[in-house]
Order: sequence, then C-alpha cells, then structure tokens
Amino acid sequence: MSRTVYVNGDYLPEADAKISIFDRGFLMADGVYEVTSVLDGKLIDFDGHAVRLERSLTELDMGMPMSRDDLLEIHRELVRLNEIDEGMIYLQITRGAPADRDFAFPDPEETAQTVVLFTQNKPGLADNPVAKQGIKVISIEDIRWGRRDIKTVQLLYPSMGKMMAKKAGADDAWMVEDGFVTEGTSNNAYIVKGNKIITRELSKDILHGITRAAVLRFAREAQMEVEERNFTIDEVKQADEAFITSASTFVMPVVAIDGTAIGDGVPGAKALRLREIYLEESRKTAV
Repeated sequence: MSRTVYVNGDYLPEADAKISIFDRGFLMADGVYEVTSVLDGKLIDFDGHAVRLERSLTELDMGMPMSRDDLLEIHRELVRLNEIDEGMIYLQITRGAPADRDFAFPDPEETAQTVVLFTQNKPGLADNPVAKQGIKVISIEDIRWGRRDIKTVQLLYPSMGKMMAKKAGADDAWMVEDGFVTEGTSNNAYIVKGNKIITRELSKDILHGITRAAVLRFAREAQMEVEERNFTIDEVKQADEAFITSASTFVMPVVAIDGTAIGDGVPGAKALRLREIYLEESRKTAV
C-alpha cells in the first residue's frame, strides 16, 4: 500500500512526489530535519521538535515556512491518512531550488523552501524487544563538522558509522573527540555509575536531543542524580550501565562497547526504568 506524503502544500501518493534536481538539499545538504514519534496515533514531544526545528532554521539563516499550528495539522493529517498507530514522521525543510547550482545562498524572496514530510509505520515501537536485550556499540573517531547542534541533513558520516558498527558485529557507534564521547550516530549517549546518570553537557558538539531533555527531567523527578560532563571510553567500560536516547529508540540500554561488557552485560535497571517512565509520561502529553 502506497504512503501518502506531503510535498510543498500537497498530499500525494509517494510515487508521485518529486522535487527539483537543483534543490539545495540534494546538491548541498542545505536543509534541516526532525523526526517525531507516534504512539497510539498521537505525536510525542511535538512542541520540542518544533522549537528545535525553528532554531535549526534560524542558525542556517532560513525562515520557518509555516506556523507551528499549521505544521501540527500536517503531522496529524499524515497520521490519519496513513493510519499510523505507532511509527514516525520525518520532516525535511531545505533552502529550495534556485535557477542553477551555486555555492552562494539564493535570495529567499526568489526561492521557495522545499518542505517534505513522510511517515514510517513501526508497529511494536514502544514494546521493541531489543530493549530487553540491549544493544552493542563500537567507538569511532568523531570527524563531523563543528555545528552538530543544528539538525542538518548532513548524515553521511553517521551513516558510515552505523555501517562500521554493522561490519564489526555491533548495533551502533559512539563517536569520540579529544578522548571524550560526544554522542551516538543518531542518539545521545549516557553512562550510569551508582545512582548517577552521566551525559555530555549541551554545546555545539552534540545535538540538543528532545528525548534527552525529557529523560533527564524524568530522571531528576525520580530522585536520580544527573551530571552533565564529558566522559571517556574507559569510563564507559567501568560503568554500571549505559544507554542511548532518541525519538526513534526512546531509552535503549547499551550492554557492550568495543567488545567489552558494560556492567553485567545486560540492560541496567535504571535504563529500563527510565524507558518505562518516558513512555508512560510521554503518552500523557502526546498530541
């Protein structure tokens, strides 16, 4: 069954969706994106994603092409049209298609932005069995550009990182810069020592995760100590447990890094509890 997608104001069968070959998202990776999870047919953390989207666009000198209310309505309509109960909505906004390829930004008054949204149906997203066994990661050098706080479509190196992990028999990769873990290829990274959850502080070095913000808030409310600082791979290997967060994985336990078991080599109690809390609380505020 063909999905219905959204392209520049129109709802279309995916086979009919087209953009220009001169679109700067295609030619220059000149665009940003967001991924919003859907549970029980409702959007999780939509406002957080909308705020980050606006920030990313601003950082790239692009405007928001529509109001937040209009964006919400498009998301809801795609959920309805595609009958999504559990899954994700992918949104991409690029600078658009100028008359011809050029490194210089086109005049925004002469070029309309390209706005694309599509759904991914993921039954069982909340009850993902992988969470019960945890994932394994490897460490790789972080050689991305310096503005990782902007959620751009420049995803080649993260894709390569995931393929490196796959080749090594692992599930994902944690990136390391100057001896410290920055983040996963598409997620924020955490270790747990005692009652303390440790994760890198917000800066231009990592993405300001929407799920990250919610999970840290829930952790503090559950009387867990949170410390935002850099940590090393050696610290990961000595940790009691570890996990990642993202819109698509929620809270996912990490049980090994570079072939070394973390803690007991099974999903940790705090990671599993935070996953449970996140799903429960996020469903209450879903739109």
